[in-house]
Amino acid sequence: MRSVRVYLLLGALTVLAMGLATGSKLLGQNSASVLPEAPAGFDNQSNGLVDPATFKSFRETFEEVEGIGDGLGPTYNADSCRQCHASPVTGGISQVRELRAGHHDRAGNFVAANATIADGTVTIANRSLINQRSICPGVDTVTVNGQTVSFNFPTTDGVERISGAETVQTVRTSLNTLGDGFVEAIADQTLINIANHQCNTTRGMICGQAIQVPILELSGAVGVGRFGWKDQQASLLSFSSDAYLNEMGISNRLAPNNKDVTTVCKVTTDPEDNHPDAQGLFDIDHFAGFMRASKVPPRATALAATPDAIAGGVLFQRIGCATCHVSTINTAPPGTAVAGGAFIVPPELGNKTIHPYSDFLLHDVGTGDGIVQNGPQDTANKMRTPPLWGVRLRNELMHDGGSLTFTDAIERHRGEANGVKNNFNQLSEREKSQLTTFLRSL
Repeated sequence: MRSVRVYLLLGALTVLAMGLATGSKLLGQNSASVLPEAPAGFDNQSNGLVDPATFKSFRETFEEVEGIGDGLGPTYNADSCRQCHASPVTGGISQVRELRAGHHDRAGNFVAANATIADGTVTIANRSLINQRSICPGVDTVTVNGQTVSFNFPTTDGVERISGAETVQTVRTSLNTLGDGFVEAIADQTLINIANHQCNTTRGMICGQAIQVPILELSGAVGVGRFGWKDQQASLLSFSSDAYLNEMGISNRLAPNNKDVTTVCKVTTDPEDNHPDAQGLFDIDHFAGFMRASKVPPRATALAATPDAIAGGVLFQRIGCATCHVSTINTAPPGTAVAGGAFIVPPELGNKTIHPYSDFLLHDVGTGDGIVQNGPQDTANKMRTPPLWGVRLRNELMHDGGSLTFTDAIERHRGEANGVKNNFNQLSEREKSQLTTFLRSL
């Protein structure tokens, strides 16, 4: 029994040492460059990429409530970008959850669900996202392209439903989008280097996965995914297009096939995002412009300056949390092509220091939802490391909102993060309190 205890103790010390080395080295690497800090603030102001009037215009489009005459639906989750990204200001998080579902084939591969509407008479195939709202049944009169249209589907049920055959079922919370312009401006190689560094310094125990995903605005181009819980998008324009179609049901120039998932109860024609502004920009361009021009979430400066929060930050690094929740990353120099060449980093976003507390890579920490999106099948149980900037504003944590305290969220970590969780459990109660105080300052 004594030899077993010694073995376990040595194992724990080895993992602790790895966490120490990895966290310190990553922090040292990223801190070595003296680059300007990215502008931070919850003030609904531009980060300098665009002038205040343009930013206001972009934000108002992001906040705009869509109606049936604008192309909302027929199935959808929200009628405004702000509905899912609102706290404490436009672009932040919200306690909104979406449904995902599917099943496994005989080979064990994930297959997206078949959803049905209209009392099971219409099937929508290949739907890992199950919309929770619908524009029908209903009776209304709407304006479409300046014309009055009668919307009259009083008996048609447009709500998506799945059968018991869809055994993979999960929920996901909405994500913060503030500061995502700086995330888009991170060079692909930087994220790949972080993944390699993790693997090397932890002897293969922690290895983030960077996946190449299509860039919708540039045919044939791919880039390292960084947006969405599955890193399913690499550019903010692709992210905007995908969300407009799948979350609101509004097709646009980049949406696959320019086609809604169903025509049941539909009263508009595709693509609905077809009214550019004076500069030739469509709604999806405004969405992307807003996110690119937003400031990063700020720290709670008073709390961050307290001795407990400072000590907690040291512990965060020491036990290995920073291996995946990377505290400091530099954006690419101005003029760098990112997103497969679809976006050129401007001076306002380039050569900036950000503190996202994320590596934007996929990891298996034992809480994966079993869903495959743009990645290969081995990503089914992996999730993107959630950025912790602004995490103090959430009271439902992890991808599914299933943890209500920081301690519970940490305790749920397994898989690649099992060693780091064990390090946390070796801390004294005072040290655990200091660590959670640090998290409350983010």
